[in-house]
Amino acid sequence: MTILIKGGTVISAVGADLAEVLIEGETIVALLSPGSDLAVSAEGGAERVIDATDRYVIPGGVDVHTHMSLVVAGTVSADTFETGTRAAAWGGTTTIVDFATQERGQQVRDSFEARVDEAAGECAIDYGLHMVLGDVTDDALKQMDSLVDEGVSSFKLFMAYPGTVYSDDGQILRAMQQAAGNGGLIMMHAENGIAIDVLAEQAAARGDTDPVNHGYVRRAELESEATHRAIQLARVGAAPLYIVHLSATEALEQVTIARDRGANVFAETCPQYLYFNLEDHLDQDNFEGAKYVCSTPLRTKHEHHQADLWTGLRTNDLSVVSTDHCPFCMKEQKEMGVNDFRSIPNGIGGIEHRMDMIYQGVTQGEISLPRWVELCSTTPARMMGLYPKKGVLQPGSDADIVLYNPNHEWTISVENHHMNLDHSAYEGITVPGKVETVLSRGRVIIENDTYKGTKGHGQFQRRGLSSYLI
Repeated sequence: MTILIKGGTVISAVGADLAEVLIEGETIVALLSPGSDLAVSAEGGAERVIDATDRYVIPGGVDVHTHMSLVVAGTVSADTFETGTRAAAWGGTTTIVDFATQERGQQVRDSFEARVDEAAGECAIDYGLHMVLGDVTDDALKQMDSLVDEGVSSFKLFMAYPGTVYSDDGQILRAMQQAAGNGGLIMMHAENGIAIDVLAEQAAARGDTDPVNHGYVRRAELESEATHRAIQLARVGAAPLYIVHLSATEALEQVTIARDRGANVFAETCPQYLYFNLEDHLDQDNFEGAKYVCSTPLRTKHEHHQADLWTGLRTNDLSVVSTDHCPFCMKEQKEMGVNDFRSIPNGIGGIEHRMDMIYQGVTQGEISLPRWVELCSTTPARMMGLYPKKGVLQPGSDADIVLYNPNHEWTISVENHHMNLDHSAYEGITVPGKVETVLSRGRVIIENDTYKGTKGHGQFQRRGLSSYLI
């Protein structure tokens, strides 16, 4: 089908232009000047014309940190690949990168293939996979090379969670050395898990078991220490490094220092760290704070974490906004930790709200419109080897397109979200703009407050190497 999107303002990572977008099948074939002979001819030949007057026309969002159907502490995250990608589409995200997880004693290849099978035929939008290395053995290191060749070009390690997916410094160094050879990107959950476990055990022994203690024991100093250590190991291993879900000023300082010295170090943050805090959200009565238990944790409002994160987004010391979407219902899931914060499944559901919450940063003067697109679409695509197929509106790119209405104010609620959750962490937040129309590879999947997509439309994306590393 030939589609012309006309009348809108196309926002890219470098600016805003009045342009008409011509789509043929799944691909953008031209950006045309309004009123030009080419535009008039295209409109006459189009099978469908979409009016984008007074709308922003942006590349579909790319969320490179999600956890669908993730097994954690005896339960499974509430969104499947089907429900989670459908919710993503409602929020203007047209590509995700989730995780295949190798746990201790498992083979990397077996874990990867099982996850591929789990996602196949389920997704409403396009998707890729990172590989979590939970058992860094000689065989696992060899498998990293073959996975890069198959389009899995990023590998996540954990400095937290001893006894499950935790890797020690020696294992991390070996994985980094392997990535230096095959061109892969090392993603790091940077928290000192051994020290955190000591503090958590001490808190429980004192009877401090409410959800807020999750934030108290996962101290900012331990995120900063692990971030610094990961950076130093990456220097020794000559590997690129991507810090996930950075939440604290002290950790950001470590990234800034490294980048100022020219290190190949990058970091993401998430909307929850920009808008939520320990006192107002995690420290709620009647176990309500459990909704906000995530790792890294929410930080205190009495320091400058949120202001510093916004600064990092402006200066590019924070390069990407992802969600770390890992939803758990309160009933029968978060409630597992009602008597001990250590048993609360970690995670917040937010895949549907990333584009809106970061657009709020535009209206609040924190970032510009092009930076919004850069953080949520273009840089994530480039960082994870999806560009220029994803993350940009240009000839030859996939027709993943969002029409965004900057003048539609609405309020987020559990009653109107589409995630498979019995609550909303963003309940009651009024946002000044709204996703109205979403195209995935040229197919309209959201329009007129109606979902028009289908399970299985999403295709697995074989990713190349990061654009920032080659």
